[in-house]
Amino acid sequence: MKNRITTAIVAAAMTMSFAVAAGAETITLRFAHQNPDTGLSTKTCIEPWFKQIEEATGGKVKIQPFYGETLAKGKDMWNATKMGITDMGWAFHGYWPNMTPVTDVISLPAMSFNSAEKGSEALWKLYEQTPEIQNEFKDVKVLLFYTSAPYTLITTKKPVKTLDDLKGMKVRMTGGPPTEMVTALGGVPMLIPMPDSYLSLQKGVIDGMGAPWEAVHVWRFYEVVNHYTEVPFPAVYFSIIMNKNKWNSLPKDVQDAFMKVGGEAGSKFWGKNFFDIMKSEAMKKLEENKQTGNVYELSAEERQKWIDVGAKPVWDKWVASMEKQGVANARKILDKALELGK
Repeated sequence: MKNRITTAIVAAAMTMSFAVAAGAETITLRFAHQNPDTGLSTKTCIEPWFKQIEEATGGKVKIQPFYGETLAKGKDMWNATKMGITDMGWAFHGYWPNMTPVTDVISLPAMSFNSAEKGSEALWKLYEQTPEIQNEFKDVKVLLFYTSAPYTLITTKKPVKTLDDLKGMKVRMTGGPPTEMVTALGGVPMLIPMPDSYLSLQKGVIDGMGAPWEAVHVWRFYEVVNHYTEVPFPAVYFSIIMNKNKWNSLPKDVQDAFMKVGGEAGSKFWGKNFFDIMKSEAMKKLEENKQTGNVYELSAEERQKWIDVGAKPVWDKWVASMEKQGVANARKILDKALELGK
């Protein structure tokens, strides 16, 4: 009897030990990203955020990154995450016009925010407050959103200082409202993936493009463009998403830890550290290339002309399109986005 009791105690202890070991097993999550690992934003934003996740989960989660489209192409990221090819993905919604049309409100031209941090905060809050936007992301788990600051117009040969200068120019822009603005302004929009833009600029396939300062630095566009104009261009937006089945498989405490460094806080972190801090770094490159004198600001009168011609009509078109698709409160969603961005 004594031996049987001893054996039972040992067996129970071993079972508990195995359970503790299993519970302490590290969860490794694959993260697919379009950009190269050598980009400065990888050091200033992506890797620090991975560290935040590991710290928030007490080491239970480790992120395994796949940079430079090695696991999934940027344009395929939504489906790659949805299907579980990657556990987590960096999704750039400019690749998929009309896939998330209500969320596209944040990428309308001449919105009220001037920084990526503020735009990212506004988009997360809009997502929390807008069932129509939540429905567009029902097939994945959204960890955070982030936006760029409004794009800068960069051109290879000709500076753009007035609306007339833009007429007929082939301008790489993302799909949806940004494309519509370029058309309204008299330019010719070109849908080209970011990794192909350098060669397109170099070969003259396009005359210029809308780009954040982060891209000017990371993709070395300063090597092939000469002029930079701050215009009331749209911002673009991104989501960091997770496969829904993978999310549902995570323990509740791990999910909670993710959202502590995701959500509004994570959105602001990505906006600031992926985009806002990059302008000064890009300016250093312009200085090295003696291009700082080629950065232009539109006059107040000229800027208003761009807004009247290229922004407000696009706002109205977006509202009309959404109402036609059954989003009766589209104008209220636009007004809320403008309010949150101030």
